Amino acid sequence: MGNITIQYHKTRVGELILGSHQERLCLLDFRYRKMRGTIDKRLRTGLKAEFIEQGDDVLKAARGQVDEYLAGTRQQFDLPLLMVGSDFQKSVWEALMRVPYGATSSYLELARNIGNENAVRAVAAANGANAIALIIPCHRIIGSDGTLVGYGGGLAAKKFLLKLEKTS
Repeated sequence: MGNITIQYHKTRVGELILGSHQERLCLLDFRYRKMRGTIDKRLRTGLKAEFIEQGDDVLKAARGQVDEYLAGTRQQFDLPLLMVGSDFQKSVWEALMRVPYGATSSYLELARNIGNENAVRAVAAANGANAIALIIPCHRIIGSDGTLVGYGGGLAAKKFLLKLEKTS
């Protein structure tokens, strides 16, 4: 059994939990979100690992890049990622990473981008199961009518992130 190295990081959008496994970032999420238990269990099971709170180089780099992003000085992240989920979830998360900084998309557009227009609800569920917020930018997904829809960090954080990206 291996370890997922975790640290907590207080930011202007809320307290984050960051995690790495075998020198790749597998967790960057809001510490107090409703799906915390479900996501943590998926990571522990999928990686056959337990959480251990300590630092490492990946987490140090992630904290620095998150701080730069939130300060409006970074638009691209440069960290090794480890996505833990089903093949379908990974396809949705990869499509999310193609939504450009400062742009938005909808669940329907994402479903079309992965070639499965009828999978809108499954795409929304995969979006909600994302364990690597900000880098896999689920905050860029809005309702087809332009409204802000659910976000693990809360709608205030989502609004802040979208405004940050529009103005930097």
